[in-house]
Amino acid sequence: MTLPAESTKPALLAEFHYELRPVQRGYANRTLYINISDNTIYEKPVSEQMKALFTGGRGFALKLLWDAVTPTTRWNDPENELVIANGPICGITAYPGSGKSTVVTLSPLTENVIDSNVGGYFGPFLKFSGFDALEIQGKAAEDILIFIDGDTGKVTIEPFPLESIDSHKIGNELTNLYGGDEKGKRGISVFSAGQAAEHSRIGMINSSWYDVRRKEARLKQAGRGGPGRVFRDKKIKAIVVRFSDMGGDKNGVADMALVRKAGARINKEIAELDDSQNQMRKMGTANILDVMDHFDLLPTLNYRYGSHPDVHKIDSSVWKKAFTQGLPDGCWLGCTMSCSHGVDHFPLKTGPYAGQCVLVDGPEYENAAGLGANIGNFDPQIVLELNFYVDTYGVDSISYANCVAFAMECYHEGYLTKEHTGGLELDFGNGAAALELLHQMARGEGFGVIVGQGVRYMKEYFVREFGADPAFLHDIGMEIKGMEISEYLTKESLAQQGGYGMATKGPQHDEAWLIFMDQVHKLLPTFEAKAEALHYFPMWRTWFSLHGLCKLPWNDISPANNKETKEPAKVEEHVENYTWIHQGVTGKPTTAADLLAQSERVYNFQKVFALRMGRVGRQHDYPPYRAMGPVTVEEYESRRERYDGQLMQLLEIDPAELSTAEKVAQLRTYREDQYDKLVDAVYIRRGWDENGIPTPEKLHALGMDLPELLEVIAWAKKQV
Repeated sequence: MTLPAESTKPALLAEFHYELRPVQRGYANRTLYINISDNTIYEKPVSEQMKALFTGGRGFALKLLWDAVTPTTRWNDPENELVIANGPICGITAYPGSGKSTVVTLSPLTENVIDSNVGGYFGPFLKFSGFDALEIQGKAAEDILIFIDGDTGKVTIEPFPLESIDSHKIGNELTNLYGGDEKGKRGISVFSAGQAAEHSRIGMINSSWYDVRRKEARLKQAGRGGPGRVFRDKKIKAIVVRFSDMGGDKNGVADMALVRKAGARINKEIAELDDSQNQMRKMGTANILDVMDHFDLLPTLNYRYGSHPDVHKIDSSVWKKAFTQGLPDGCWLGCTMSCSHGVDHFPLKTGPYAGQCVLVDGPEYENAAGLGANIGNFDPQIVLELNFYVDTYGVDSISYANCVAFAMECYHEGYLTKEHTGGLELDFGNGAAALELLHQMARGEGFGVIVGQGVRYMKEYFVREFGADPAFLHDIGMEIKGMEISEYLTKESLAQQGGYGMATKGPQHDEAWLIFMDQVHKLLPTFEAKAEALHYFPMWRTWFSLHGLCKLPWNDISPANNKETKEPAKVEEHVENYTWIHQGVTGKPTTAADLLAQSERVYNFQKVFALRMGRVGRQHDYPPYRAMGPVTVEEYESRRERYDGQLMQLLEIDPAELSTAEKVAQLRTYREDQYDKLVDAVYIRRGWDENGIPTPEKLHALGMDLPELLEVIAWAKKQV
């Protein structure tokens, strides 16, 4: 492997040497602390109590952040940390989807703790380099690069050595600089955030891996909640981790045969069934775009509607043709699901890279739905161009799409004019205007900077500066807790409304995706059934982030007989796989109940953390009304037969006797009451009081009745 010449290396700001040690049963047994204000670097041991209570991954990251901040810390304070953690199963190669890490920080959007998972090679390489987590505190005086060299046992802080400002350039150039030859490049992963993350609260972080067939560094994203804004506020330009001695046995597992047993079972299913199920290896998550449209679940024109006649222009068949086929597109070694598709040699028409042909990673479902239907754009060229630029600029695609859709509806309703937008005509479907907003965001100028502050910011700004109606903007602003809602229309799924509203970090579908169980398959007919689902699935899905796993191999491929099982939505055979993997890695006998207990401890800890940071009271768990039902007369009339039928069947009201505005009001009263009852049922099932505060009894039952948590609970009860 060719290393960069000494003469090309910038002067070091700090250097730290550590002992290289093998991972033992999934754990490196230490974490790495870096303070970039004073350039302090040291390692911390991982105690057995930390493993027992917080497991790893998101749990470790939350605990480290808890210890670093106070209730008055804000996202841009130096003491806020950016914590990146892997997990005990992260990095195994015998089972698909094991390359995830989780980023935890205080969010510029929610003003509270958030977590965001990300693929690529960074998480595994960090662990194999010697660390279960990396915590970065402070603010640098200049743009810096942090280099973790797992080959030699060295950590350095350096002035950023490149002129490049966007992630597709940074990732490739640093991979070349620190990797050297082809073999060396395979051992490099880079965290970076592009220029828009410097100006936008919806900034995200890119995580790279080197695609040996394309000869290019590719990107995955930690997007939700604005971690990229924190990354750049601290003046971190990139973090590079190098680990070249990769093999299939680096996790120090207790029983490799048990791990391989689980891997053999699911890999056989993927090989035999994927093509007839979701075609993840051909289309990835973009496979469901036309499915969502069919079931009236695809957010269209700022979540007004769930379908559109032009969706065929951007549906899964379009992306299947656009994606380069026949390549193993896994974002971690050994992932046979291979869902990380890309469009090669895509010609850009706008922005600083106009005229260049680039690799576009995606679109995945969220990108196609948000950058397409939700802003009324059905031009695949513009979807792909937006997809490329949100990635390289460092902008969360979900938040960006919702911000643009919200601004477009405000323009449609007359609350914004061309004078407000700097001349941009923000009509739904104006993809050129959407691109210009993104480029402005990257340049830190124009109306794009306002859009980049998020929907909650825009609601307040438009009311204060332009005299907009605050009640209407609240109804149509698709954010909860300050975070924009991910791309599913929830009007007819009370359970999914609760999944978004009661998610601790904000409305992200990785916590609970119940829309098919509830709306399509009608499997959750009662409040109790919905509450049970809103207990089980958030706890189960939390488990993946504790261990460094992707959730897609759990339920985007399923056994041939899964529909015949007692609870198909749980995919119980795959849950059994995970018990085998956990036992195989750690050596501890493991049941499904053990996995849920790990999650429930961390889930309740994160809830108490949010309380500690000031988010107290059930009012924070309510979605905007558009997520619950039709806000406008136009929305109601678009589905009049459906809504009139509900008034007759559920409320015994004759709609013929009411105006449409009166029908909207009657339906709203009913649906808001239903949501209140759901919140009550979920709080009871989770062991929380009527204000969403975990009870001391619940924490005691979980073994989480730590004095510092009980103190927060006692304080929170006095606030409501």
